[in-house]
Amino acid sequence: MDKKGVSDIIATVMLIALVMAVGAIVWVVVNNFVKGETEGTKSCFGLFEKVNLENRYTCYNSSSKELQFSLSIEDVDVDEVLVGVSGAGTGLSFKIKKEASTVSNVVMYPSRNATVKLPPQNGGLTYLFNITRAGFTGAPDSIQISPVVKGSQCEVSDSLSQIDNCAALAP
Repeated sequence: MDKKGVSDIIATVMLIALVMAVGAIVWVVVNNFVKGETEGTKSCFGLFEKVNLENRYTCYNSSSKELQFSLSIEDVDVDEVLVGVSGAGTGLSFKIKKEASTVSNVVMYPSRNATVKLPPQNGGLTYLFNITRAGFTGAPDSIQISPVVKGSQCEVSDSLSQIDNCAALAP
């Protein structure tokens, strides 16, 4: 009766080691996945109310068919801002970048320079968007902005659902 086998203690230890190894592998995979998913949200954290539309400088000029809108950026580093304009069944979005570039149907106010850029930190700039050339048939209904930070588009940081006529805002 020379039977050789693995004792119960050694089998238990080997089973515990196997479970720990599988647990460690699962931990590493899940941890890397969670870190990757939260990196984008971390870059957008704290931007609420720091990238804004300035209500008093945002209006629609019915005679020139232009939407005047003003962006302000507080002490945050934003790469670009996605601007969405909608009205009368039409919607359009465009990006205004940190570095100067041309954006279709958008010019700087008051210079009407076709090269547009984001305002600097703790600053603001105003833009004119020609809605007729953009394909709108009537006045815009709403405008909203979403900052882009480190390649991640953040949630809508500000919006206006009622755009006043510029003539009504003039003193």
